[in-house]
Amino acid sequence: MSENPFLSALISVLSPQQVWTHPSHADRMQPYEQDWRKREHGKALAVVFPNTTTQLQAIVRLCIDSGVSIVPQGGNTGLVLGSTPNTTGQQLVVSTQRMNRVLSIDADNMTLTAESGCVLAHVQQAARDQGLWFPLSMASEGSCTIGGNLATNAGGTQVLQFGTARQLCLGIEAVMPDGSVMNVLRGLRKDNTGFDMRDLLIGSEGTLGIITKAVLKLWPQPKAQVAAWLGVEDFDDACQLLRLAREHMGARLTGFEVMNPLAIALVQQHVPDLKQPLPQHTGWHVLLELTDSQSLENLSADTQALIQSCLDSHLIQDGVQAQSFQQTQQLWHIRESIPLAQATEGLNIKHDISLPISQMSSFVQSVESDLQKLIPNVRTVNFGHLGDGNLHFNVQAPIGVAPAVFLNQYEDAVHELVFACVEKHSGSISAEHGIGRLKQQRLRQHQDPSALHQMRLIKHALDPHGLFNPGVILSSPDTME
Repeated sequence: MSENPFLSALISVLSPQQVWTHPSHADRMQPYEQDWRKREHGKALAVVFPNTTTQLQAIVRLCIDSGVSIVPQGGNTGLVLGSTPNTTGQQLVVSTQRMNRVLSIDADNMTLTAESGCVLAHVQQAARDQGLWFPLSMASEGSCTIGGNLATNAGGTQVLQFGTARQLCLGIEAVMPDGSVMNVLRGLRKDNTGFDMRDLLIGSEGTLGIITKAVLKLWPQPKAQVAAWLGVEDFDDACQLLRLAREHMGARLTGFEVMNPLAIALVQQHVPDLKQPLPQHTGWHVLLELTDSQSLENLSADTQALIQSCLDSHLIQDGVQAQSFQQTQQLWHIRESIPLAQATEGLNIKHDISLPISQMSSFVQSVESDLQKLIPNVRTVNFGHLGDGNLHFNVQAPIGVAPAVFLNQYEDAVHELVFACVEKHSGSISAEHGIGRLKQQRLRQHQDPSALHQMRLIKHALDPHGLFNPGVILSSPDTME
């Protein structure tokens, strides 16, 4: 390492233990060079682990001086190749995993301040320890980090009531592409002092700055939580059930998940230890979650009344209500096992899309029909957060067709078909996973040209040398196409 002036300089501001390079650390570096889905394996110049904002600032300044591009990385749980290096061996992976402390909790202000490398589950637990609640929740919460959640504007299962990561953050600190530290780390719910730099960095996937700390909103811990698993005949009925649940439960409805029959069938096949709540039901499945600051008895009774009303009107065909926290967790475990079951089934073509809820039923009918015309007997695994208009609409090979062959033959055509249908129904090609490098070309095809131009101007203004996560979201800012 000493023969490389840049790497030697890194060690001088960090320590040898904080700088991993090839070949001495090749095995340890592999998880940082490969994406979560194991679709792509890059090669980093080095992986570095700063402990503080000051160390990260020093790293960025060295990169500016040497013209080395940076790939920021939290838990590396992203699905769009936004946090892994390319194959050149010239990019520096900057992991925030050692910047992982909960710094403070202000119970009166209902805020928590944490470093960006803090794992989401640890933030949730720190809030619970104070009788408070941080509602951001997702399947990867034991691995993903707050910085990554903010950089991708993560969604999860509670968006219906609490919004995305952007709505859950009041202030940030970040190291910027000019080497400065921007500190807008204020726990204010009203701060009308010019451009909102916090919002600019949230969702920018590390292309405009590296988030180092964040002030997060908290809520009182709910006194009551109830989950119910309901079976409906089709997607139209699921949408009608959502309208009815909102009407009857109001703000107490915090989660509304929908799963098509194949999604549940794959869980039954590949995760057989999970007991299915409605083993005989062959239609669509809905998972409701309700929370309340009042008594569990009242919430449970109201939920049971909703279920009975839906049974009487034949809107639902069957249903069960969790009777304990453990049963609630079991229901969520089924829902969160769908990606694992689908991965076990074989490679598939993934879509993370959002649509106006009023357009979702039409979209599902239209895209399913078009896909069958393109690929007879193709299978779709359609599940997601119906309550906030987000579907994970994934396409699986027909039975008997090798998944790798299927992807090689149809991946581009399927993306074109699905995204064209999304655009027709006034939706977005990315709801919560971001753009990364995987969807960059699709963004150019489906985003408003003027909006793209303004994004390029902002990127070029803040990062004129293109050193912060180049090729993520946008192509090189030097082209300014």
